[in-house]
Amino acid sequence: MGFGFLGLGGHVPPLVIDNAQVAEWTGAEESWIVERTGIRERRYREPGTVTSDLALHAAREALGALPEAAARLGVMIVATSTPDQPQPSTGAILQDKLGLTEVPAFDVNAVCSGFLYALAVADSMLSARLAGQGGDHALVVGTDIYSSLMNRSDRRTVSLFGDGAGAVLLGPVPDGYGVLGWRLVAHGEHHDLVEVPAGGTRTPLDARSREAGEHLFRMRGREVREYALGVLPKVVGEALDSAGVRLENVDRFILHQANTRLVEACARELGVAPDRVPLTAPQFGNTATASIPLTLRAENELRPFRRGERLVLAGVGGGMTAGAVVVRWY
Repeated sequence: MGFGFLGLGGHVPPLVIDNAQVAEWTGAEESWIVERTGIRERRYREPGTVTSDLALHAAREALGALPEAAARLGVMIVATSTPDQPQPSTGAILQDKLGLTEVPAFDVNAVCSGFLYALAVADSMLSARLAGQGGDHALVVGTDIYSSLMNRSDRRTVSLFGDGAGAVLLGPVPDGYGVLGWRLVAHGEHHDLVEVPAGGTRTPLDARSREAGEHLFRMRGREVREYALGVLPKVVGEALDSAGVRLENVDRFILHQANTRLVEACARELGVAPDRVPLTAPQFGNTATASIPLTLRAENELRPFRRGERLVLAGVGGGMTAGAVVVRWY
């Protein structure tokens, strides 16, 4: 028995931030934003909305695909790098909002790779039957609110990120379907390429750190791009090897939507045609941990996956981290 996707969910908030707004904040030309990123708009939370609120919408949609799934959940994992609060976990808060008491719930933070890490953990727990009271389903959610971290004067980052949530319901499928293999890596020596310096035990979130902007997101974009183009093909290749699948037999690649131009460059580096690599970055921007499940859901709505299709879900994130998961659709 394998474990595959039995339900998909996704949610973005209604507030649209277009390139005209970003240009007003940063002084960048709208044409520069489109040329450099391929992003035309992104979504921001409305006042009072927290990360678990976005997750709740996506989780309910995923669970709704199989009404009895909630009673069969063995674990729920929330991937996020923008939690509701430092503690408790956003997973525990989401569990309460869903009314799923006693189901083990926790967070995973691998920044934009977080959904892939959480998916691999869920698959491992279900496969080992270590997921709590015999539950044979898992809810995996990727959710982030990066608008809360943006330096609105920094055109290199504020032009990229938006808010959103995506979710999958993982459950039993026949042998040969579902998750076939995965590969995760981390290169902590590059942890300073993507960061929010303040707010932890190293740098307190105080008046000085706020004045210095250390509570806001920072990224060394050129080096992140080099990391992605160097590491992603290797990780994808290793995941395919573990699954016994050849690159040319993969039907679609669901890549982390860092930005349109980087997704296009990754596709070229992998040697796959653009029509095998769906894009949601133009309308949603980089939604961090939400981008892979959001893109999975959007592509399934546009061109429904057929039974037996082989998919690769892959991306990189801060840390630096990277991952790839090979799935055969059921």
